[in-house]
Amino acid sequence: MNRRSVDVLVGLFVLLGFASLVFLAMRAGNMSGSIALNDTYQATARFDNIGGLKPRAAVRSAGVVVGRVTGITFDDQTYQAEVALALDRRFKFPKDSSAKIMTSGLLGDQYIGLEPGAETEMLHPGDRITMTQSAVVLENLIGQFLYGKAAEGGAK
Repeated sequence: MNRRSVDVLVGLFVLLGFASLVFLAMRAGNMSGSIALNDTYQATARFDNIGGLKPRAAVRSAGVVVGRVTGITFDDQTYQAEVALALDRRFKFPKDSSAKIMTSGLLGDQYIGLEPGAETEMLHPGDRITMTQSAVVLENLIGQFLYGKAAEGGAK
């Protein structure tokens, strides 16, 4: 093999390695989802506290990704976070479905868990999910635990 062909092979190997790193970075950052944004319908949900929820976070039902968070805004009238969801059109949910912010593992990423209701009428594009449960903030839990222990100690 002459020097030129070795240089070309090394260059191809480096390009392949770089493409692999880009692919892994996109997978780790939830940038390549299984849901294309063109076959979805929009819904919104309001939460008192979204914790560390971010745009592009998964929306899951029964552990299956059925959508993505497309945006998060703050409503200064109700002082709540409004979360925009893009749900896959293949999956229909009843109007009385509930949404709660959950965490993957102990300190993992946060996602929205969607639990179907019992109504026969389904969510339509632009509908709001009214039954929501905010994120559990670890700092608040620790504070409540410590405050409870301090109150027990003061009562004795």
